[in-house]
Amino acid sequence: MQIQHQETQRGGEFFIERDGGHIAEITYQYQNEATIVADHTWVDNSLRGQGVARQLLDTLVAFAREKQLKIVPTCSYVDVMFQREAEFADVVA
Repeated sequence: MQIQHQETQRGGEFFIERDGGHIAEITYQYQNEATIVADHTWVDNSLRGQGVARQLLDTLVAFAREKQLKIVPTCSYVDVMFQREAEFADVVA
């Protein structure tokens, strides 16, 4: 499964596509030039339990690190993972 990235005017998304539709995604919005808000994570039932949400989150975190951005976790999944995993401490806003 290949994770793709698409930017929008206000942010962007990392997603996995199958048959022309998204089957998993994590979205973000720019809060300012140094901060993004992780606001939504979704994985299709067919992929649940395979670590896909974590792969999307790891990709978002790598993007934030590369761009020197901090992340505000408004998505419940991202919020829980940021609280659970110390390895994300450097990108938490």
